[in-house]
Formats: sequence, C-alpha cells, structure tokens
Amino acid sequence: MTEEKTITGFNGYIMLFAFLILLFGSIIAIFNTGSPVWAMGVLIAFLIVPGLILVNPNESRVLLLFGDYKGTVKENGLFWVNPFYTKKKISLRARNFDSERLKVNDKLGNPVMISTILVWRVQDTFKASFDVDNFENFVVVQTDAAVRKLASLYPYDNFADEGLDEDITLRSSVNEVSDALEKELEERLNIAGIEVLEARIGYLAYANEIASAMLKRQQATAIVAARHKIVEGAVSMVEMALEELSRKEVVELDGERRAAMVSNLMVVLCGDRDATPVVNAGTLNH
Repeated sequence: MTEEKTITGFNGYIMLFAFLILLFGSIIAIFNTGSPVWAMGVLIAFLIVPGLILVNPNESRVLLLFGDYKGTVKENGLFWVNPFYTKKKISLRARNFDSERLKVNDKLGNPVMISTILVWRVQDTFKASFDVDNFENFVVVQTDAAVRKLASLYPYDNFADEGLDEDITLRSSVNEVSDALEKELEERLNIAGIEVLEARIGYLAYANEIASAMLKRQQATAIVAARHKIVEGAVSMVEMALEELSRKEVVELDGERRAAMVSNLMVVLCGDRDATPVVNAGTLNH
C-alpha cells in the first residue's frame, strides 16, 4: 500500500448497544445461574470497547493491524472497527504557521529579515503518517528552507539609479512573491501529503546593521526625485514668465539682463527657503 485508502467502520451505535446487552446480560446470568461460563460474555463485551472510535468533523483515524495499513476513516460519527487495530488520530483542519524571522541575503546580497505566514492542512493521511517522520516538524523545516530560497531569488527593492531595475521585488511585488512562495511550498510539502492553502510574507525589513544606511539611501533618492520635479517646474515657470513679458512688452531685456532674471527666478523657485524681497528704488542699472 503506497497511497491513502478511505474506509468506513461498522455502525458504532449498534455495537455499543450490543456491548451493553452482552455485559449486563452476562452479569445477570452469572448471578442467576452461578455458572462461570457466562464470564466469557463479559470478556467478549470488554473486547468490543477498544473497537469503538469517535471521528469528529475534520478529523480522521489511520488504522493499522500489526504494522499493516488498513485504511483511513474520514467520515464523521461513531464507528466500530477491529479492536486489534492501532488507531492514529490526524486532524484535517486548516492550521496556521507563523515562521520565525530569518536573516537571509536577497538577490543583491543585502541582509534582510523575513518571515512567512502559512495556512496548510493534511490532505493525504497515508503520506503524512508514513512518508515522513513527523509531518508537523517537516512543515516547519521546509517552510524555512523555501523562504530562504525565495529571498535569494529577488532583490528587496529596486535600485534604478544603479542600473538594477528589477520587475519583481520582495517589497513591492507582493502577489508575485506570494504566488512563487506557494508554488515552492507545494512542491516541497507534497511528499508529506500537505495541501498549501495560502502563503504570504508576514514580515520584511532590512537587517539592523544596514537598516539605517538603507533608510538614508531611500531618503536621498526621494529628495533627488523631488528636486528633479521642482527643477522641471521652475524651468517651465521661467519660460512662461519670459514669454509673457515679451508678448505684453512689459520690459525690454537684453541678453545679460535676461540671464540675470532667469538666474534670480531659478534661485527663488528652487530654493529651500522663502525668498527675501529687496526693493530697488533706483534704476535697473543701480
């Protein structure tokens, strides 16, 4: 037997009723007749009890007879099976696993802290029982291994300014990374009969030794991008101002004065602080 076989036991309520009738009937017969033969009825009654199994919703019982796999009972209710069967209880309910935060290197070699949240359940009780030593510990170890492999395949973030513009990153491509993680876990846990319901990155951050430096880098990138937008806007505003002055003939500007005006406007528009006006009571030359 190399795969799961689902079976159903005999009606447990009938056997429970038979146990009560046989037990109390034999005891009454012993007192009435005094014959020790009826003691066999009591012994048989107690042999019925080990065969009773109660299967709750989303639970199962794996049955073995002297090391030989006989099947798995997944149907809910009270059943009776061979009392010499070894009965192993395996839950079929969905379980959550929140892995520990692991320090791994991403695709660019930067150390990051990462953890995952896995939702899983047992799908094949035969594989979970006999193909791996401890399926719960197997899930833990293989999840850590899958997370380490996943982190090494993608960078934490894009670094377009350094020519490292990736389509998928750990920080921004949540759905793509989660799909890749689920596929990796399904391949690893299939040997244990485990079904992966959902896998998501639960925690993601740079390691402490580079977190401060990376924060400064992100801030610098944001400042540069903001300055770029400010300069673009300032150039457009200066161009518009010069065109309007020329069109309305407010003032005639030669090349030198035009350059001075452009310089002053760019300083005002691109400066970090508000400009301080200076009133010139003389002419343009003084």
